Amino acid sequence: MPGIQITPRPFYLAEQSDPDDALYAFGYEITIHNQSGDDVQLMDRHWLISDANGQQTEVQGQGVVGQQPIIAAGQSYTYQSNIQLKTPFGCMRGSYTFQNKYNEQLFEVSIPPFALAIPHLIN
Repeated sequence: MPGIQITPRPFYLAEQSDPDDALYAFGYEITIHNQSGDDVQLMDRHWLISDANGQQTEVQGQGVVGQQPIIAAGQSYTYQSNIQLKTPFGCMRGSYTFQNKYNEQLFEVSIPPFALAIPHLIN
């Protein structure tokens, strides 16, 4: 369904990281803009998370951060979550499944890939 825009904003969580133990914590903020003419509900998430060693983790589940928010037409929804990697660089990509609240039709929207990196690691 056109009109759903997803904007990720990743950030490094230095205070929760321990590089000496190969533990790197990253947070990410996702903003979902509903620019369609219908209210939608976020039903499910699907993430593919890769680290610099090529290890990939797949995460699937209902909603986000324990919620299945309804996003009214013209409105936005923002949430934050976090992930831990064993390397100072990785990336995330995925998709959300939404339900159109008008006709109850399910549809999928891709989440643009984004990098997880400690500051100044990449330019």
